[in-house]
Amino acid sequence: MNTKLIATEALNLPSDMRAKLALELIESLDNLTQPEIEALWMNEAVRRADQTDRGLVEMFECEVVTAQVRELLQ
Repeated sequence: MNTKLIATEALNLPSDMRAKLALELIESLDNLTQPEIEALWMNEAVRRADQTDRGLVEMFECEVVTAQVRELLQ
């Protein structure tokens, strides 16, 4: 299964259909076991660490992000 192709096709759907699909996908995650959830989080952590190590993401100081969030919430 080519997930990139599926994602590309899904992103070309009208917004109401994308929203419905997104909800269905999110709801399907409710059936995961604890070990499956932990494995997904571990995969995500590894992916993010790899992106950081390769310099593909910009890092921000926690204090800077917190200040920006507070400003947005006012």
